[in-house]
Amino acid sequence: MGGWAIAVHGGAGVDPKLPEERQEEARRVLRRCLGVGAAGLRAGLSAVDVVEMVVRELETDPVFNSGRGSVLTQEGTVEMEASIMDGRGRRCGAVSGLTTVKNPVSLARLVMDRSPHSYLAFHGAEDFAREQRVEVVDNSYFITDENVRMLKLAKEANSIVVCEVDAIRLQSPADTCSASSTITDGGLHMNGLPISIYAPETVGCVAVDNGGWCAAATSTGGLMNKMSGRIGDSPLIGSGTYACGACAVSCTGEGEAIIRSTLARDVAALMEYKGLGLQEAVDYALKERLDEGKAGLIAVSRNGEVAYGFNTVGMFRGCATEDGFMDVAIW
Repeated sequence: MGGWAIAVHGGAGVDPKLPEERQEEARRVLRRCLGVGAAGLRAGLSAVDVVEMVVRELETDPVFNSGRGSVLTQEGTVEMEASIMDGRGRRCGAVSGLTTVKNPVSLARLVMDRSPHSYLAFHGAEDFAREQRVEVVDNSYFITDENVRMLKLAKEANSIVVCEVDAIRLQSPADTCSASSTITDGGLHMNGLPISIYAPETVGCVAVDNGGWCAAATSTGGLMNKMSGRIGDSPLIGSGTYACGACAVSCTGEGEAIIRSTLARDVAALMEYKGLGLQEAVDYALKERLDEGKAGLIAVSRNGEVAYGFNTVGMFRGCATEDGFMDVAIW
């Protein structure tokens, strides 16, 4: 065994003109969350406990699009989703359509641990949250002034927004796109629609503990200006999240493309059936499975390796390992 390791992400696809102060804000949050996770692994916590703990931290900080700070639907409300998977026994839990649960990833954990099911959504998930006495808040808790502004811009541009990270949002009204704006070629698209406004995206964490067991968790508010009821890749086991005896993976980017490619599971399958190493599997999946989709992912192996990849301009990410290495990067 190579010892414990952890990686986090805050979204793939970064505005090249992102101001340095916004970059540093995102780096600060990722460093803090890495520190929390590393401390837990160092203390002997299991990988699944650590990924839940770290994603809770990310959900609580409004810098990212998960929990507080989640993006808004067409109706101006928040609908969140999350999943968690324990490589030991390939146990999993997932939730969608949450409107009041303060920490969606913890409800996903309860679905895994305390229900006979793997996935609960909308009213059923909310009812289960109250049965389990998890913390709930009014939907307004999750809504920020910045996301209200972004929804207005998205409606004006008449486009669905792929949400990358709060730090890559448009910086001022002067930077915004109107309905008559020209979309430059080569930009990100979601299901063929141009992405005219940047906003935040999925957060995730993967970890391997001292026993060599891997786990993954992913959480998001989804797409700005999405249709109510839309479900992305983040809560779908095998697409946005996967963990097994070999590795753990958390994805970010164009949800529909990630769903079609079952991206997270493909990384594990390439290791299990083709004998690829972790980074080789990540690179192959991103190159060969996404077609024209844009995405990124983080992964760890049972041997303590860390890998990541993305085919976007950048991805907010960080990792730490038992030997003392820690790194946070964007580009």
